[in-house]
Amino acid sequence: MSILKLLSFSACILAAGNCAAASLDQSGIKATVDSAIEPLMQNYTIPGMAVAVTVNGENYFYNYGVASRETRQPITNTTLFELGSLSKTFTATLASYAEVDGKLSLTDSASKYLPSLRGSSFDNISLLNLGTHTAGGLPLQVPDNIGDTGQLMDYFKHWQPAHAAGTYRKYSNPSIGMLGMIAAKSMNVSFEDALEKKLFLELGMTHSYINVPPGQMKEYAQGYTAKDAPVRVNPGVLASEAYGVKTGSADLICFIGANMQAAGLDAKLQRAVTGTHTGYFRTSEFTQDLIWEQYPYPVTLDRLLAGNAATVIYDERPATALNPPLPPQSAVLMNKTGSTNGFSSYAAFVPAKKIGVVILANKSYPIEQRVTAVYRILSQLDKQAQSKD
Repeated sequence: MSILKLLSFSACILAAGNCAAASLDQSGIKATVDSAIEPLMQNYTIPGMAVAVTVNGENYFYNYGVASRETRQPITNTTLFELGSLSKTFTATLASYAEVDGKLSLTDSASKYLPSLRGSSFDNISLLNLGTHTAGGLPLQVPDNIGDTGQLMDYFKHWQPAHAAGTYRKYSNPSIGMLGMIAAKSMNVSFEDALEKKLFLELGMTHSYINVPPGQMKEYAQGYTAKDAPVRVNPGVLASEAYGVKTGSADLICFIGANMQAAGLDAKLQRAVTGTHTGYFRTSEFTQDLIWEQYPYPVTLDRLLAGNAATVIYDERPATALNPPLPPQSAVLMNKTGSTNGFSSYAAFVPAKKIGVVILANKSYPIEQRVTAVYRILSQLDKQAQSKD
């Protein structure tokens, strides 16, 4: 491990430890987190939740309930949760890293990297379109009848867009999945190895996985559906790239810290992480970055809820290209939700305030409840920061 990687790793480990020397009013924040999380657990019978807060580079952890109703193992900072679509932020970071490293360019066409698609619609769809859901109408999910990469490529070769690339946003797992596939291919490794053996390690995330190893299965929480049936993700084609990450609150809050330049990353990796904050398209609800969604800060709860509404996931929306793209901003709130059938996640942060929150649960429950809870916590963190200015 290089010195820079070791420093990044050490920063995350130290941040996950005792924070008693910090200036944060910990009792007040704990009360805020408790009041936001405990009703959620009761109202939706959530077995366990992990919450992490970062303030000025220091991390705080609040754990609730159990990882499994059967074993009664308590939730900890290292309990593994399925991130669902929050995983897409790592896929975006990998693509940005590959670009910084000279392996690809986001302005290139997708078919440049996938020869079997040359002569198809993907001649006119850029990697940037794939990472911003603006390819022209790719579906939300990979069709059920596709069982391997060969069938997927055949599907893509014959797929026809409903709109010109860059004119509409339609949220899509195949879209970001293809970007992840191309990013890994440009690095001559599998996507799983690109994340587990390179990106996670360089981010200091030593307890994060696509495929949970046997020795870590004891840390993998049991997920539960909205009707309380036990379930874990059943990976399909492009699952790794679109919704495959399993991690805990300690690693995930370090990633949020890295997104606010608080993790001591080497310059190249920091450029890649920050590069995902560039604004490329504007919709009626938010500015679409490379997967991250950003709002001018301060933002109202109503606007944040509108941007995370089900219609934004399931419906296509007109998108206006920003030319030139909007450079990474500080006075913004950036966020991303994630879900699988048995897990729920949400992350939001405000670079200008150096504050961020992640919440993980081993049950499916409504997005608006996650957004509201995190908004309340962030608002309290902001008030504390202002009172110290």
